[in-house]
Amino acid sequence: MKGIAFLSGLLGVLITFGNLPLKAQVNSDGTTNTTVNLNNNNFNILNGIQKGNNLFHSFKEFSIPTGSSVNFDNSTDVVNIINRVTGGNISNIDGLIKANGSANLFLINPAGIVFGENAKLDIGGSFLGTTAESILFEDGFEFSTLNPQAEPLLTVSVPLGLQFNQNPGDITVNNNGHSLIAASPIERIIPPGLEVKSGNNLAFIGRNIFLNGGFIGANGGYVELGAVGSNESGSSIKLNVSPDNWEFDYGENINLGEIKLKQKSFIDSSGNDSGSINLVGKNISIEDGSTVLIQTQNSTGNNLDTNSIDIKASETFTIDGTIEDGEFLSNITSEILGSKKGTDILIAAKNLFVKEDGQIETKSFGTGNAANITINVIESTNIKGDSSIASIGFGSGDAGVINLTTENLSIVDGGTINSTSLAGSGNSGDVTINARNSVQVIGFLADNNLFSVIGSSTITEGNGGNLTINTGKLLLQKGGRIDASAFSSGNAGNVVINASEFVEINGEVEEEINPSLIIASANVLPENIRARFGLPDKPSGDSGSVTVNTPELRITDGGSVTVQNDGIGKGGTLEINGDRVLLNRGSSISASTLSGQGGNITINLGEKLFLRQEGSISAQASGTGNGGNLTIKSPVILGLENSDIIANAVEGNGGNINIETQGLFGLEFSDELTSAPDITASSEFGINGEIEINSIKINPSFALVELPSTIKDSTKLEAGCGANGNNKFSVLGRGGLPQNPNELFSTSTIKVNLIDLVDEGKIQSNNSSGSNIINYDNPKKSIVEATGFIRNAKGEIEFVAVGSIPFKTKQIAECSGKYT
Repeated sequence: MKGIAFLSGLLGVLITFGNLPLKAQVNSDGTTNTTVNLNNNNFNILNGIQKGNNLFHSFKEFSIPTGSSVNFDNSTDVVNIINRVTGGNISNIDGLIKANGSANLFLINPAGIVFGENAKLDIGGSFLGTTAESILFEDGFEFSTLNPQAEPLLTVSVPLGLQFNQNPGDITVNNNGHSLIAASPIERIIPPGLEVKSGNNLAFIGRNIFLNGGFIGANGGYVELGAVGSNESGSSIKLNVSPDNWEFDYGENINLGEIKLKQKSFIDSSGNDSGSINLVGKNISIEDGSTVLIQTQNSTGNNLDTNSIDIKASETFTIDGTIEDGEFLSNITSEILGSKKGTDILIAAKNLFVKEDGQIETKSFGTGNAANITINVIESTNIKGDSSIASIGFGSGDAGVINLTTENLSIVDGGTINSTSLAGSGNSGDVTINARNSVQVIGFLADNNLFSVIGSSTITEGNGGNLTINTGKLLLQKGGRIDASAFSSGNAGNVVINASEFVEINGEVEEEINPSLIIASANVLPENIRARFGLPDKPSGDSGSVTVNTPELRITDGGSVTVQNDGIGKGGTLEINGDRVLLNRGSSISASTLSGQGGNITINLGEKLFLRQEGSISAQASGTGNGGNLTIKSPVILGLENSDIIANAVEGNGGNINIETQGLFGLEFSDELTSAPDITASSEFGINGEIEINSIKINPSFALVELPSTIKDSTKLEAGCGANGNNKFSVLGRGGLPQNPNELFSTSTIKVNLIDLVDEGKIQSNNSSGSNIINYDNPKKSIVEATGFIRNAKGEIEFVAVGSIPFKTKQIAECSGKYT
């Protein structure tokens, strides 16, 4: 029987997919007094059992062929029409479902539900399609499809949950795909599909949810797709039915299934007021130009802070923009056209992939602020190939904030994370990245000359947002950049990098583009872009600041950390705190300005600063501006191979350079740059800056004790004994002395274990370390003191011990100190 039921269901699916007419199959199972009347392929559903505001129907088969309809003839006081399908066959729906009044409609079929391209809803309330086994009520009643009672004890209480068996069926929505136009804002052309009236809810809960060109819509309402996978003991989902929305609680230990949007599928909750869209599954993918959209249109809409586009994937969430034809790319988008804040995007997944032009975006086109984007990923986040996570302001509203938390973040081949004020007076939002292990920003897209970037920028008069990256390791390669920029009268934001292990910037690129860098700047855009946005020739805003906190900063092959102002505003400040900095092969740490006050650079290191092969640290002004000031503190500073420390200016004054170090090697003072390693703070037409070197020197007074200049009681002095046997001098202990009194004891000093002294200078073996330790004792033989001298045959004077004493001396007779 199960095999026959399966073949019957499969045949129904195939016929529906082929758009062929299907014999009507809407039949009552006789358990709820449900009556089905057929009239010209239209099914009228009568009677059923009503308990309070709930109306119950039970069907053996429930499929609607193309061009047909099912009309529920319910009274207007009914709130919930609850329908179950008990025959074990898939419901194939390619026609209209209609109900009276504002009743909600529930359709429960554990075998599965397939909606065709002609499927439509004409109901006044909300709709739930599910492949659950039963629906649960708050008084404990269970309206079951697998155990239908002949005379069920129905209830007046409200639904509160769904019970799934071990292997529930799938839900599939087929259609021809959307015809949206990729404009700003998106031009919505609503396709025919499954849509509920304004403010209502539309939910599909099944094992897997597949949209193949399907359209699901709730005008300003609530859309839920929940994939409940196979579970050995079944699964329960809590349901909270309220007038505003339906809330589903999947719990923490439930197995989830797949959700796939393909062939330009479309989920929409746009309207005068913002709606909500929830997707919950194991693996969720948006492909082939498919779209999840909330466009809030009314300038006075009552947007709720709780509304959101909320994606939860227990394994992987993927947005793949690859599409063979058409310009509309796969995306999740929240747009605000009025004065209220847009609908936030929330994403939680184990792994996230945004690739091949995939997009996660929030936009503002009015006075309202764009929505925020919050992403929490347990393992890896990957953004590749002109894909983006972005918030954009096109008007006076601000762009949104972007917060991303992950273990590892990889942005490659033109991928971006960016908050931008593109037009109007709005500010761009802050961007915060918390990547516990690593952040990699690598490469560019050669076809479009697009960098891989984490950024926050402002094109017009709004101010730029701040960039904060907290990670273990940060790697920039092949044009990858971290960028906070301004291009007009707005000020650029600040950049803060906290990397607990290292920051590495490799500037080497194959094409002739800018190398990898970390930058806060006020830049001049190309002429064609300035003309498009009506921008001035030179920006007037101030540059932001850059702060890098890391034990080790490595910059090579033309890479840089910089603050820059190409206009009339102030240059930013740059601060680096850590242990070691390496600048190699044309790389730089710089602060530059054209005509404003030069930017200042402060470098605080615990170990060393190493510059080689034209590495440079510079705070320069190229026009009328003054050079910035340089402050460097490092125990050791080494500059080789035409590496420079510069604070020069042209028409303005040179900056000041202050260096504090224990050792400065290779670099020499110079009035101008030469081919040798230089330290210079000159101005071509202005006043030169000052250079000050403070070397940390040993202060011998640290360890000296002042002794009295006079002897208080000379009578207490006694003469010592003469030298004889058994006198010893021994140095015991562990480690050694520091190189100077200002230093601590070094942990790397060779350690000598404490030993027992041995006699007669013998070698004692240290069994624990395998080393030999020599102890030097005084010889047993007493030293004979000289008592006189003679002149030998060569005329040389020799001291000798003789019996006669040529000079009268006082002899010590005993060790009492008494003279004889």
